[in-house]
Amino acid sequence: LKEAALTLSPPSLEGRTTTKERITVEDKIDELKQRVHKRIIQEVDLRRLDRVAVDSTKVENLRHKTIKAINDALAQEAGALISSREDRERIVKEITDEALGRGPLEDLIEDQEISDIMVNNKNQIYVEKYGKLEKSEKRFVSNEQVRQIIERIVAPLGRRIDESMPMVDARLSDGSRVNAIIPPLSLTGPTLTIRKFGIERLKIFDLERFNTLNNIMSEFLKACVLLRKNIIVSGGTGSGKTTVLNVLSEFIPDNERIITIEDAAELKLHHEHCIRLESRPPNIEGKGAITVRDLFRNSLRMRPDRIIIGECRGPETLDMLQAMNTGHDGSMTTLHANSTQDVLARLDSLILMSGIEIPMRAIREMIASAIDIIVHTARLSDGSRKVMQITEITGMLDEVHVGLKDIFIFRQFSVDEQGKIQGEFRPTGTLPTFLEDIRKRGITLSEGMFSKGEA
Repeated sequence: LKEAALTLSPPSLEGRTTTKERITVEDKIDELKQRVHKRIIQEVDLRRLDRVAVDSTKVENLRHKTIKAINDALAQEAGALISSREDRERIVKEITDEALGRGPLEDLIEDQEISDIMVNNKNQIYVEKYGKLEKSEKRFVSNEQVRQIIERIVAPLGRRIDESMPMVDARLSDGSRVNAIIPPLSLTGPTLTIRKFGIERLKIFDLERFNTLNNIMSEFLKACVLLRKNIIVSGGTGSGKTTVLNVLSEFIPDNERIITIEDAAELKLHHEHCIRLESRPPNIEGKGAITVRDLFRNSLRMRPDRIIIGECRGPETLDMLQAMNTGHDGSMTTLHANSTQDVLARLDSLILMSGIEIPMRAIREMIASAIDIIVHTARLSDGSRKVMQITEITGMLDEVHVGLKDIFIFRQFSVDEQGKIQGEFRPTGTLPTFLEDIRKRGITLSEGMFSKGEA
């Protein structure tokens, strides 16, 4: 509200308002909004919003009634604090958003340039734009308002958040992921994180345009998918794993039956023959949970051609590897890992989470025979997302070591004056072991594209 504070300052102080006076104006505006908000709660039954949400006409009528009540309250409460029509319209919108919508988050959610919204407390709202974090000028009136907005977001989803259940993870109707945590678990106040769901489904040429990978790498990955290679897309949080997985699914032939399994549905496959499954958390009594592992085991009975798991993060990893080793080729998933070598250690730990005692040698042999390709992604310091490595698992080197061969890598040279990463994608000179199989499939890939001279 810094801009609002400057605009709403009395005309006589224009040009010489001190920081202390601007803060005072901000506080007065906040107090005004709180007073008006309390009045319309008494005058308008806002609880009706949940009951009439399915009827757009009733919702619109309630909105008009609320706006009228806000204008009437401002006429009595504002005095000389609001000096122009533009100021009044802005304040009315803000109070309306707080009363009926998602408060200061409303504009941030509508902004298509913002991919993530992070509310730390009433005074700290951060957003991510183009891979960069920045602090928003917007803020809540109070931590109680943050709590109310959280409840308003999760209540229509059949979830609740209170002292007995102070943490919630949910998915909005548009696919956006929501995580909220409140005191006593959060010591800084009610905290809300929204990972927005992109409206536009990216394609491979979009990733090339964004310089996430190059055309040669795209052609190779397309060949891997058509050849039904089992692929893991690895990387850190926010590195673009799900986006890359979505793009890889684009290469799956339309005549194949695909089953996707996710904790929170994010994948956007446009295939006609696609079954989407989503896990279910336990209810208030702690019962009724359906895990990804449950869904995966059930999917094997659904005659899938391809199984795509949004993310392997638990004991379902063992079931997935066993399925890959018993005829379910062409499966794909994502995995949190910091490097391709780290993928192996991560798979080890996830398999051990299944509770079955398996010798390390047997685990590594299972991984080596099940996984063919690792596509490792990363978000770099300038906010860009890159495919850092495309690596083939070539089999067992000895009793415990799995062979990894990089086929393509991204090599960083420097950082320019604007902080942009300078580098290039390059083949390592290593030929994939299944190059002959690619040719037999009728896919044309020259050996030259894998030579070190290509870029």
